[in-house]
Amino acid sequence: MPPANQDVQSAVLPAIWDSSWLCASSQSGCPSLIQPASQCPARDTSSQEALRSCFQPLSECQPSQGTSSQSQRRVASAAVARAVPVGSRVRGGGAAGRRGGGRRAAAMGDIPAVGLSSWKASPGKVTEAVKEAIDTGYRHFDCAYFYHNEREVGAGIRCKIKEGAVRREDLFIATKLWCTCHKKSLVETACRRSLKALKLNYLDLYLIHWPMGFKPPHPEWIMSCSELSFCLSHPRVQDLPLDESNMVIPSDTDFLDTWEAMEDLVITGLVKNIGVSNFNHEQLERLLNKPGLRFKPLTNQIECHPYLTQKNLISFCQSRDVSVTAYRPLGGSCEGVDLIDNPVIQRIAKEHGKSPAQILIRFQIQRNVIVIPGSITPSHIKENIQVFDFELTQHDMDNILSLNRNLRLATFPITKNHKDYPFHIEY
Repeated sequence: MPPANQDVQSAVLPAIWDSSWLCASSQSGCPSLIQPASQCPARDTSSQEALRSCFQPLSECQPSQGTSSQSQRRVASAAVARAVPVGSRVRGGGAAGRRGGGRRAAAMGDIPAVGLSSWKASPGKVTEAVKEAIDTGYRHFDCAYFYHNEREVGAGIRCKIKEGAVRREDLFIATKLWCTCHKKSLVETACRRSLKALKLNYLDLYLIHWPMGFKPPHPEWIMSCSELSFCLSHPRVQDLPLDESNMVIPSDTDFLDTWEAMEDLVITGLVKNIGVSNFNHEQLERLLNKPGLRFKPLTNQIECHPYLTQKNLISFCQSRDVSVTAYRPLGGSCEGVDLIDNPVIQRIAKEHGKSPAQILIRFQIQRNVIVIPGSITPSHIKENIQVFDFELTQHDMDNILSLNRNLRLATFPITKNHKDYPFHIEY
C-alpha cells in the first residue's frame, strides 16, 4: 500500500508552482516557449530536447492539493449516506439571488464540503478515480483546463450517470478559466471548450484560475516549428508564454473585465455560479466593489494547510460573504518534515483513531472551509471523505493553528513580475 495520501496524482505537468521549474527551464536553452517561429530554438529535430527539457515531470515534484468547505449538512441520498455525510454541504456565503452589490448566480446551491481535486491526476488514471469517488459518496469534483484531464474526468462522470449511480443534478462540477483566456472575447470559448471536454451542458462553478492574464498564443508562433507535433501533444507549451528571461508574458487584460464575461456565462446558462482562485484580499475587495457588479464570487479557492493557515484571508472572505475553498490541504514539507508526518498531526491522529490526512481535512471543515484533496488511490479517496464521524477539540484546533509557518508552496515564480501577481502582500 502506498504511503498515506502521498500519491496525490502523478502526471506530466511542469512544476511551475515552485522555483524548481525555473531551474529546469533556465538550463534548457529554450528562451521562450511561445515566440515567433524564426526565433524558435526547436525548429530542427536536433533541438527537440531543448524544448522538451523546458518541462519537468510531475513525479519530480512533491505537492499535494485540496479544497475547503464550510459547515456539515447531510443530503438525503443513500449513495452519499454510505460515506458518512459526505454530502455535507456549505452555504457559499450568502442567500441565493441576493441583489444589490452583486447577487448569487442562479439558485446558488450549497457546495459539498469535501470534493475530489483532479489536479495532477494523470489522464490514464483519473477516470477510474472519479468513478471510485462517486461510488464512495463524493458529489463535488474540482477540475481545470490547465490540468488537461477534463475529458477523463467527464468520462468517469458520464459512466456513473449512465449506470444510474448518480444524477447530474446531484453533482457539483467546477472547472477553471486559464490565464491565456482572460480577454473578454475568449472567455465563453474557453468555457465551451471545457464543457465539450467534460461532455456537460452546464457547470456548477466556473473559476478564474489566477488573477493574472497571460498573452494568448498565436498560431503562427508554433505552426512553423518542426516541433509542431510535440507542441500539440504537450498543450501546456501554449499555456505558458514566456519571454527570454523565462518569465510569463502578460496580457493587457484586467480581471474586472474578465469578470464581466464570466457574469455573461451565468446569464446564458452555461454556468450556475462563478468564483475566483488565488485572489488576495485587495484583489477580491476590488472585485466586490466593482461598479455594476452583477454576480458576487461564490468562493475564493486558495492554498491552505496548517503550514499556511491563511487566517486573515479566510476571515476577510467570510466577512464579505465569500466562501473559501482550500486546495493542497495536505500541505508539503517544512524544514524537511512533511506536514502529514508532523508530530503534532501524528499525535492528534492517534488520539482520534484517524489518519493524519483525515485530521488535516477535518481541520479545514471546522473552520468553515471547503476542502478538495486529491488522490487516485481508492483507499485514500475513501479515507479522505470519512471525516464526519468525529470532531477536533478546540485544543486540537489551536495546536494545529500553531503550526503556521506562512509557507506557501504554490508560488508560481515565473509570474512574479506580473502586475496582478497575488502574493506580494501578506494576504
